Amino acid sequence: MFSLKQKLEKFKSDYNNAVLNIWNNLKSKFPENIRLNLDRLEQSYKNYKETAACEVIETVVFVVVMVIIIRFFIGEIRWIPSGSMIPTLIEGDRIVVERYSRFYTTPKRGDIMVFYPPSTRLSNSPLKLFARLTGIFCKDVAYIKRVVGLPGEKIEIKDGSAYVYINDKKYEESYIKSIYEYPSCPDKNMNPILLESGQIMKCGPFILDKDSYFMMGDNRGNSQDSRYWGTLKKDRFIGRAVVIFWPLNRIKLLKRL
Repeated sequence: MFSLKQKLEKFKSDYNNAVLNIWNNLKSKFPENIRLNLDRLEQSYKNYKETAACEVIETVVFVVVMVIIIRFFIGEIRWIPSGSMIPTLIEGDRIVVERYSRFYTTPKRGDIMVFYPPSTRLSNSPLKLFARLTGIFCKDVAYIKRVVGLPGEKIEIKDGSAYVYINDKKYEESYIKSIYEYPSCPDKNMNPILLESGQIMKCGPFILDKDSYFMMGDNRGNSQDSRYWGTLKKDRFIGRAVVIFWPLNRIKLLKRL
C-alpha cells in the first residue's frame, strides 16, 4: 500500500511526464531553428531552477498569491484607529473582517461593515490594485460603520438627533451608549450644521435607491458617516467585522443587532 505522500509524489511525477510528452510532441512540429532556441530556453530554465534564487522567488510568489486569495475570498485583519464605533469598538481593537458572505448575500441591518467611503477614489492601476489585494502599502482610506438603512427605505434623524426613523417608524438601537454628546439636527428653518472639516450634517429624509445603504457610527457624537457624506453604494463594501481578537480582555463576537 502506498502512503498518501507516495501517492502525491507519483501523481506529480505522472503529471510532469504527461506535460513533458505533450510539450515534446508540440515542439517537434516547429522548424529546426525554433526548436534549437526552445532547447536553449529549456536549458536556461533548468539551470535557473537549480539556483537558490529560484526557490526564494517561487516562495515569495506563492506567499503573495496566497495572501491575495485569502484576503479576496476569505477575510482579513484590521485595526480600529478612531472612536467612531464606541462603545462597540474602541481605538486599538484588532478585528477579523470576513469577505466570503458577499458572494451569496447582501449586508443586513445591524451589520458592522468595513468599506471605502465615497471620498476614497479607487484607482485600478496595477500598483494600486496590487496594494489593495495584498494590503501592502495600501493607502486607500477605509471606514467601519454599522448598517442602519437598507435599499428602498426612507431614513430620517429626528428628536434633536438622538433617534433614527426608518420608513417613519422609530428604530430602537440598544448599542448606542456612548458618553459623547450628539450634535443636534438643525430645525428645518435653520442652516445645516457645518463642521470644522467643511462637512455639513444632514438629517434627511434620505430615500435610498436599490443599490444604496445608510451607514452610521455607534458613537453618534463623533462619527463621519452617512449624515455627512451621503449614502453608500454596495460595491464599496470590503467585508463584515465578525470578531474582536485583540486585546485579549476584549475578545468577543460582533453579532448583528
